[in-house]
Amino acid sequence: MPNSLQDSSLPQVAEPELQPAPHPRHAGIGLWLRDLAVSAAISVLVITFLYQPVRVEGTSMLPRLEDHDRLFINKFVYHIESIQRGDIVVFHYPRDPEKSYIKRVIALPGDRIWIDHGRVWLNGQPLRESYVPVKYRDSRSMAEMVVPDGEYFMMGDHRSISSDSREFGPVERDLIYGKAEFVYWPAKDAGIVR
Repeated sequence: MPNSLQDSSLPQVAEPELQPAPHPRHAGIGLWLRDLAVSAAISVLVITFLYQPVRVEGTSMLPRLEDHDRLFINKFVYHIESIQRGDIVVFHYPRDPEKSYIKRVIALPGDRIWIDHGRVWLNGQPLRESYVPVKYRDSRSMAEMVVPDGEYFMMGDHRSISSDSREFGPVERDLIYGKAEFVYWPAKDAGIVR
């Protein structure tokens, strides 16, 4: 009598179970949440390492920057290039690092600077300052000084009201954390900061 034997060396094939197709609405929500999470992560990285929105408080940088203007500062640029004379920078106030100031770089490390009745002299030459309108000039003077290594002399464009390096001295490089790049609000002021 022949015996019926099963060959155990052959794999057993199971019938596939049919899974219901995902509901298109649920798939769309999942994709939307994923995209939102990726966008949020990229935004955090950009704000942390590259650009940061800030709000101007005060009028010491008139006429270009007005009180309550909103702008982006570039926090990465000075890791790859040097600070230049004329840059508008954001830095921690030397007398209270909890506060931030925004000013223009007037003199670099090693520069000789003095001010004679509001006229800035740099390395023996009068500094051309088209960004300071006549009505924002003042008549203050300051004795000659050489900007120390690793420090920068800052001034506001609205000279008659600006608290700047004329009062608190040159700013150490480590206190400078960004370069003003672009005003985005209000729309009438939008544009590159120069």
